Amino acid sequence: MNLLFLGDVVGKPGCRAVCEVLPRLIDREFIDFTVVNAENVEDGAGLEIGLMNRLLAAGANVLTSGNHAYRRSEIIPYLEVEPMFLRPANFPGASPGSGWTIGNTASGESVAVINLIGRVFMDPSDCPFQVVDRVLGQIRDKATTVVVDMHAEATSEKQAMGWYLDGRVSAVLGTHTHVQTADERILPRGTAYLSDAGMCGPIDSVIGARPEDGIRRFHTAVPTKLKVASGPTIVSGAIVSVNEQGQALSIRRVQEKVPA
Repeated sequence: MNLLFLGDVVGKPGCRAVCEVLPRLIDREFIDFTVVNAENVEDGAGLEIGLMNRLLAAGANVLTSGNHAYRRSEIIPYLEVEPMFLRPANFPGASPGSGWTIGNTASGESVAVINLIGRVFMDPSDCPFQVVDRVLGQIRDKATTVVVDMHAEATSEKQAMGWYLDGRVSAVLGTHTHVQTADERILPRGTAYLSDAGMCGPIDSVIGARPEDGIRRFHTAVPTKLKVASGPTIVSGAIVSVNEQGQALSIRRVQEKVPA
C-alpha cells in the first residue's frame, strides 16, 4: 500500500495547489490513501468547510488539524459529525470531534489515522503518549496500517513520539512548523518517520505569510496579522509504502512546485 501524507495547507493558495497537484500525484505514484493536514486552510489559520470539501474531492481521504482546529467556531458542528475531519486526540475529553478515524482504500483495505498535538511551546493538552496508547488499544483489531500526524513545535517531542511508537504504527509524520525536514527514515522496528512534512502554500513567504508581516512582527514586537502570501506555491509531504503487516518499507519526501 502506498500512503501519501501532505503537510499544513496554508490558505486558498495552498488549497488550490493541492487540488491541482493531488490527482496527478495519486495517479503517478499509485497512491492508495491520502492524509492532508488542513488546519491552516482558511486564511492561514483555521478550518473552513468549503475548502475542506474541495480537498476531499481532489482525493484526500482524511483531513487532520492541530492547534487551530477550533479557531473558527462554525467548523465545530462538522467536526462533530464528519468522521474524516480530525482534531488532536489528546485535546480534553469533552472537546468536539474525534481524534482518530478508520478509512478504506479503493480496494477495501483499512487505514487508521491518529491526530496528536504536542505540549512543548503549545497550549495545554493531555499527554499525547498516554492518549495514543489508549487509541491504539481501541483500533488494534480494526486496522494494521496506522498513520500518526504528530502536530508539534519541538522536534525532540516529535522524535520521542516516533521512537515511542516504533513497531506499533506504520508512520509518524510531523506537522506544524511548515518547513520540511530532511530526516526521513525507517526506524528499527518498521515505522516510517519524518519530523515535519512541510507546508502546502506560497513559496515566497514566512511559513506561508507575507514576508513583510513576519519581518514586522519580529522586528518591532508589535502584534501583526499575518496575511497569506501570493505567488508560486509548493505542495510538500511524504510517500510511505507499507506491507500487509503495516510495516513501512520506504519513505520518500515529496515537493511539487506550482506556478502562480
